[in-house]
Amino acid sequence: MHDVAFIFAGFFVGLVVGLTGVGGGSLMTPILIFFFGVKPHLAVGTDLLFAAFTKLSGTVRLARQRVVNWRIVFHLSAGSIPAALITLYFLHRVGPANPAVQSLMTSTLGAALLLTAAATLYKAVRGKALPAALAAGQEAAAARPRHWSLPLLLGALVGTLVTLTSVGAGAIGVSVLLFVYPLLPLPRIVAADIAYAVPLTLVAGLGHASLGSVDWSLLALLLAGSLPGIWLGSHLIHRINERVVRSLLSVLLAWAGIKLIAI
Repeated sequence: MHDVAFIFAGFFVGLVVGLTGVGGGSLMTPILIFFFGVKPHLAVGTDLLFAAFTKLSGTVRLARQRVVNWRIVFHLSAGSIPAALITLYFLHRVGPANPAVQSLMTSTLGAALLLTAAATLYKAVRGKALPAALAAGQEAAAARPRHWSLPLLLGALVGTLVTLTSVGAGAIGVSVLLFVYPLLPLPRIVAADIAYAVPLTLVAGLGHASLGSVDWSLLALLLAGSLPGIWLGSHLIHRINERVVRSLLSVLLAWAGIKLIAI
């Protein structure tokens, strides 16, 4: 019976990701902790590889459409991956099942969910449409950051957050990109966010696997549900009011964040 419930949870999260683009970690990790009683370190580690596999297929599709700016992906990865490795070293030294680490994970996860909720609600209520495309000359200018250090510093922040909580590569990552590259068209923003999340979540997920923080059978069940869920969500996206879905999602994320902080 539990197996069916895990598949359904994967389908639900995949459906929401397909409808809104919000990272699966924002939903999957609290669902595993609250509804299935999975330990925080196992929920985070399993969800990281869940995110890596689901976003890999999206990256391949976007790369074929030639909308991924690999220079931006490289600059963000140069900050996020070293930060992920440093965080994994810390977890290896202390132990992911250590009560203090578990408390840090749940508190940081709660804060990350509140940030994600705020970013999701802002995009639903006040989000402004960016141009879908730019001329060739404008594209190069739009791909330059406000300051050369920002992709490295903010990438490191997201890398640490993702490794500790599995949350941050979705809505928070998009918010970071919108701040660092304000002139970049939205399709490029989303494509860069999905593409750089793949190596980050893969490195962090494999690091957690080396610590014994991944449940492989659980991962297989979640993927069995999420892949058809993402396919269905991407086909329903034009038939459902995205602002309503995002607004409801932000309330759910805020509730989960407050509960995790209060643990």
